[in-house]
Amino acid sequence: RSEKLQGCERKQGVETMSAFVSCTGGALANRSGSSVGFRETVDVSGSARTTHSRKCRQAARNIVAAVSSTPSSTSSASSTSLRDAVWEVNKVGRAENSGGKRKVAIVGAGLAALSTAIELIDAGFDVELFEGRPFVGGKVGSWVDQDGNHIEMGLHVFFGCYYNLFDLMQRLGVLDDNFLKKDHRHMFVNLEGVLGELDFRMGPVGAPINGLKAFFTTEQLPIVDKLANALALGTSPIVRGLVDFDGAMREIRELDNVSFSEWFTSKGGSRGSIDRLWNPIAYALGFLDCDEISARCMLTIFILFAIRSEASKLRMLKGSPDNYLTKPMVEYITSRGGKINLKRFVREIRYEETPSGGLRATGLEVSSGPESNSTVQADIV
Repeated sequence: RSEKLQGCERKQGVETMSAFVSCTGGALANRSGSSVGFRETVDVSGSARTTHSRKCRQAARNIVAAVSSTPSSTSSASSTSLRDAVWEVNKVGRAENSGGKRKVAIVGAGLAALSTAIELIDAGFDVELFEGRPFVGGKVGSWVDQDGNHIEMGLHVFFGCYYNLFDLMQRLGVLDDNFLKKDHRHMFVNLEGVLGELDFRMGPVGAPINGLKAFFTTEQLPIVDKLANALALGTSPIVRGLVDFDGAMREIRELDNVSFSEWFTSKGGSRGSIDRLWNPIAYALGFLDCDEISARCMLTIFILFAIRSEASKLRMLKGSPDNYLTKPMVEYITSRGGKINLKRFVREIRYEETPSGGLRATGLEVSSGPESNSTVQADIV
């Protein structure tokens, strides 16, 4: 994934290792993209929240497939069309770990890492997470200050196409209680408290008609910006996606290294539209503005909006992420023997060379104090 999509600088100091799962928001990244047999490098760092849960579940599936002959409970996305796969909730089959549980060490404790840990615990692995911050959740984390206030990392909205996340919350038994449904509108609060909105409500009429209505009737943009929007989006892969989803998604994935601003303005889109409409949406997706977020990220969410009415519907947490998002995940992990270590920075990934000339991760070097480190042994890192 590109730096723009991840929203952070990739560091090139980590060798490719066996089943290296990075769930650290880009703090660790592989130098080499190669994968031979069990030497699987999986980047599941925090990019757009529409995709990272799926990538982590695929990472967990790869680990399970590598150590067990038990197949996953659903076929991989490669065996289906992109149109089918995008709506598929990924499952991981339970592994048959002969000779005792295999230990997995996970770097980070963001939403991606927590999701991966749950999948692996359900598959029969012994899991331990190491997070440098004093709280879990990463980009969607929150903490309580000394006065008892819940401090959040930023605005958190959950689009209706976050199928993997909603499936996970349903499994934890908290989806309906913790995720509140909103009217089918996206509200914008402008300077001096002036409100704008994208109103998708059209009774029984759904996508893509309700989306066109929302964008053409919004008071958030003047007519000149609406016309510029129509030009840019009308010539985009979104239109192709209505009749050829797979082809449109292949086209969108080629735009990973292009910012949304670059792409949008090259198609005739206006800067006013970016400032008043697209930047707030980009911030809600990944805490990035359109100059930084990948065109792939934005166009992916737009094409999902165009295909299914439910994709553009919003849910919001009942309260802080600490209580209503990550707490159920932490409780699930710890109640089943998993361990979460906070304020434990990973200093080094330990590895050894295999007889075949490959590399096998053997554990982590983690901080155990301001000036001291300790070694954590693991079968998989």
